[in-house]
Amino acid sequence: MTDQLVTTGLDAETGVATLTFNRPEALNAVNVPMAEAFLAAVQKLKNQTGVRCVVLTGAGRAFMAGGDVSSMAGTPEQAGRSISAILNAVNPAILLLRSMDAPVIAAVKGVAAGAGLSLALMADLVVAREDARFLVAYNGIGAVPDCGGSWFLTHKIGAGRAAELMLLGRTLSAADAKVWGLITEFAPQDQYEKLLADIITRTASGPTRAFGAFRRLTDRANGNQLAAHLEAEQAAFLEMTRTADFAEGVAAFLAKRTPDFRGR
Repeated sequence: MTDQLVTTGLDAETGVATLTFNRPEALNAVNVPMAEAFLAAVQKLKNQTGVRCVVLTGAGRAFMAGGDVSSMAGTPEQAGRSISAILNAVNPAILLLRSMDAPVIAAVKGVAAGAGLSLALMADLVVAREDARFLVAYNGIGAVPDCGGSWFLTHKIGAGRAAELMLLGRTLSAADAKVWGLITEFAPQDQYEKLLADIITRTASGPTRAFGAFRRLTDRANGNQLAAHLEAEQAAFLEMTRTADFAEGVAAFLAKRTPDFRGR
């Protein structure tokens, strides 16, 4: 159904499941209802047999423009409730996807920012259209990455480059993201669908159980602390909601002006 906040589809013949973030009018920015829809979709997928590959994508012009900042306005208590409700759904969905055998592919066009960047990096492979743009974005509202962003950034590109994205607010093109090791491959618009289909077909026809075991081994090699790290991220984000810089960052974002951070 096109009115669902996360649409799902499963090709029974190939085993390819597609989850589409579906708030195109908001560039798929995640709010509480979408977060809960995402968790429900992943829980349903987890219980289905024959899934060989999971594709995450976004409807319309973007993969995901991050969290819905408008829901974070108000008092620190109001912001905290909204953020907690989002992360209490998204974080379990991430852990469920990472526990499955089926490889996860993020198909990215347009912007992947904030939570959108985190969810793209959560995937095993990231296939981007040439117009894709990747940015941390949390620095713009005086917050820290969530949805596993600080975990996946550090493990995929290292602490130094992760700091460059956060502290300098850099936006990476698809070509830059490929050089940095942030994505798997990219292609111009007229070649993108073929590239994506080829990678999906190759992945979905592979040894699914071995792929799942491999992911779990690599997560273990990285410390096997993803669940604890997601909790630490959430706690750090909630702490930031009590700062003056966060209030200024959210107000500036909604007013479409440059924030005036004071370091407090």
